[in-house]
Amino acid sequence: MDIQNTQSQMRKGVLEFCILSIIRQGEVYPSDIVDRMKAANLHILEGTLYPLLTRLKNAELLTYRWVESVSGPPRKYFCMTEKGLEFYGELERTWQELADAVHALTQPTTDNNNSNLNQ
Repeated sequence: MDIQNTQSQMRKGVLEFCILSIIRQGEVYPSDIVDRMKAANLHILEGTLYPLLTRLKNAELLTYRWVESVSGPPRKYFCMTEKGLEFYGELERTWQELADAVHALTQPTTDNNNSNLNQ
């Protein structure tokens, strides 16, 4: 079994939630998302991020505005729509349920009845 593949799949599963979490905090430029993800040790390439942002925009979860730049082309800044905030709320509830379940299953148990399961 390839641990790197399993780790990659686990990260991909939470990628959208993490990106939306960043955007929910305020208008953001894509390279800022990459930097925040990197700081949290969740590395993402812009080539992965841009299609995801486009998909979220097409689903009306995000919107963007162009801002002129003094040092190059205009920049696209993303923010959440009302629909996006509602969607994020659902994702947040789902994440909490999942995190609680994983925590419950991965903690050592002192219940002696569980030892009977392997017999």
